[in-house]
Amino acid sequence: MDEITRSQRLLVGHGALVLTYAFIIGFGFLFFLIGNISLWPIPGAIDYQMPGTYDAWRMAHMEGITNGFGLWLMAAVLPLLNFSAKTSRRIAIGMIITAWTIVIASTFDPLFPDSRGLSLTDETTLTNDIAFLLFVVGLAIVAAIMLKIAHQCLFSASR
Repeated sequence: MDEITRSQRLLVGHGALVLTYAFIIGFGFLFFLIGNISLWPIPGAIDYQMPGTYDAWRMAHMEGITNGFGLWLMAAVLPLLNFSAKTSRRIAIGMIITAWTIVIASTFDPLFPDSRGLSLTDETTLTNDIAFLLFVVGLAIVAAIMLKIAHQCLFSASR
């Protein structure tokens, strides 16, 4: 198996894990919507209202779905980019870090009050600051990767 294929498999595997995470967060979303924790066909329910808001749960669930499929999409296009095996591996690892940081950060909002991660200020909670820093890491990595891909595809002599 060549190195590009190894990077593709890494992306697909982590994409599957991120999608599984989205599936699990989807249960939290469901429990939030129905106002209790019940796992049909197991009888009974736990009378507990999940914290958070509709929008926060939906966003956390959708972040997992989009980032998981984004990793799969990157795996599909990776051979077309004509990068070296080393650069392809770095892009794969960068995209995996991005997916996980964004998905984990988006989970803070429904679980902890005032933890959207939109800014870093003295007045916010620790969980908000953690979410913000996770988003910053993910966004910085993905921005660098997208610029590298754009340069390679649009301006490189090897296109």
